[in-house]
Amino acid sequence: MKNKSLYQLIGSFTLLFFAALCYIVRFYPETLAGFDRGIIQAVHQLYPQLNGYFLWVTKFANPTTIVLLTLVFTGLFYFNKQKITALWLVTTMALVSGVGNHLLKLFFQRERPTLLPHMVVEHSFSFPSGHSTASTLLYGTLIAVMALFFKEKTPRLIAQIIAGCLILSIMISRIYLGVHYPSDVLGGMFFGSSWLLFTYPYYKQKKLAYDLKAIRRNR
Repeated sequence: MKNKSLYQLIGSFTLLFFAALCYIVRFYPETLAGFDRGIIQAVHQLYPQLNGYFLWVTKFANPTTIVLLTLVFTGLFYFNKQKITALWLVTTMALVSGVGNHLLKLFFQRERPTLLPHMVVEHSFSFPSGHSTASTLLYGTLIAVMALFFKEKTPRLIAQIIAGCLILSIMISRIYLGVHYPSDVLGGMFFGSSWLLFTYPYYKQKKLAYDLKAIRRNR
């Protein structure tokens, strides 16, 4: 696949950033206090009185929503003869968003921020943000395979931008609603992004090989 090494290079950097953030959160969390507080204040200054919007958009990464959307898109891919895409999506969401993120939360056991009142109820630990990880993985996967939905470049690009804005909005919502530190959100984004960047070239290789076999069978 073209640009495989580029994907792996960028993936290496995102994984390195994630590892560095994990180290700081684990051993020197107090060094993040100023950074987190500054971002939280900036978010509320930039987006005053947007409670309704952020309460709405954060639902696009709630566990129930993520599970339902994963099942829907997995089914759509599978029954439209995109079995490799279906396998990549369901593996990504189950292993990384489901199991991986949960285990990381249990390992770090970071408490939720108390700087602002929580506008939604959360019971799990804080790092990394599950909403950030899940949205990066699910909507990031859809961005990567958007050509399956739109053959023309312009509508495909528009759909990718919308999905990207949705990921960003969900990440900001977790900070705005008071349930995550910005470093939690960044951790989830780096965690999800590194997985996508490392696995996308292998997904493309497997999909190409599968499609070629299907073409030969249909001759």
